[in-house]
Amino acid sequence: MLHKQFYVFDEDIPAKIVIRNYGKDDIGQLIAIQKESFPPPFPSELWWNETQLENHISFFQEGALCAELGGKIIGSMTSLIVDFTEEKPEHTWESITDNGYIHNHKKDGNTLYVVDICVSPAYRKLGIGKWLMQSMYETVVHLNLDRLLGGGRIPGFHKQPEHMSVEEYIEAVLSGELRDPVMTFLLRCGRTPLTAVENYLDDEESRHYGVLMEWRNPFKHSTSGNS
Repeated sequence: MLHKQFYVFDEDIPAKIVIRNYGKDDIGQLIAIQKESFPPPFPSELWWNETQLENHISFFQEGALCAELGGKIIGSMTSLIVDFTEEKPEHTWESITDNGYIHNHKKDGNTLYVVDICVSPAYRKLGIGKWLMQSMYETVVHLNLDRLLGGGRIPGFHKQPEHMSVEEYIEAVLSGELRDPVMTFLLRCGRTPLTAVENYLDDEESRHYGVLMEWRNPFKHSTSGNS
């Protein structure tokens, strides 16, 4: 199980952060962070519920992380293990995460898949999301998996002309011509775009696309086409 402590800086003031696996005693705080992070008009039924969080803990606690400051949980990140092949990348968030319930967690899979990352708005300037992502990379290495993978929203896409393709949008972000709130954050975390998936989420801002972005395990060199 993961448990680490380090300092982040609030301007010039160091603050000690703990990143660890969350447990049942943390469920109330985790739901509260969802409410803070995704206020109305975000639908409340999409916040984590107790059953989902209990499943994360019982099925795959190694993939259930939280960030803590002064004993208060300020962020979380959840994952499951799946089998993924680049030849068949099409899926939806609901199908690959079992709508967040992760009954389909596969212990012998090859890929750590991001279900969710969430940081309380008051603490986002501390870089907590990036540190949670780094901790998931460490989990990939610890479990000897091929990669970390997840579908990122591209909420800036709807602001572009209708004739712009999703591939053109991705290239514009990669060239620095455009900045996307989610994709740019994931790039800063070390993730690399793999492909765009249509109808990944019911998400008008992203025109219902998700961009699969990966981090490959640098300690695992496989010649398999499924890696």
